[in-house]
Amino acid sequence: MKKLSLDELGRMSVDEFKESQKIPVCLVLDNLRSLHNVGSAFRTADAFRVEKIYLTGITGTPPHREIQKTALGATESVAWEYLEHTAELLKKLKTEGYSVVIVEQTTASIPLHTFQPDPNQKYCLVFGNEVNGVSEEAVAEADLALEIPQAGTKHSLNVSVCLGIVVWDLYKKLND
Repeated sequence: MKKLSLDELGRMSVDEFKESQKIPVCLVLDNLRSLHNVGSAFRTADAFRVEKIYLTGITGTPPHREIQKTALGATESVAWEYLEHTAELLKKLKTEGYSVVIVEQTTASIPLHTFQPDPNQKYCLVFGNEVNGVSEEAVAEADLALEIPQAGTKHSLNVSVCLGIVVWDLYKKLND
């Protein structure tokens, strides 16, 4: 066994990425405080070919040194847009055929591992603030709530870890 070099990995160029087929998923970062979490979301979106990231409310936007530190250039490959109001964005995405899925613990949330995405449906995954979670305005627009079952003493995961788990799960299920 040997570690592969960057050349041996054969990754596509930014231009090739932009032209490539994406999974039918967009991300909404609903008032994220940490620029490192924003950068991590970009890197995860690049890794699993997510269509687009929407940054809302207080969420920081590229170009920013702290975002770039974790994104490692993914802000150049992944399409993104900033909008101030999360609810307005979610209403618009619904008219475009997206199912709005909040990742939050609610009275109606279902465990991630039991969710089976429809390959013919487009999904908008909403990830919330590091302290307060998904905003109430986003909860009001949700079609579905997913949560990652946990067995420890803490009630939540870091948003970038949560985002990575959820996007990987959908990517895997949509490509099986």
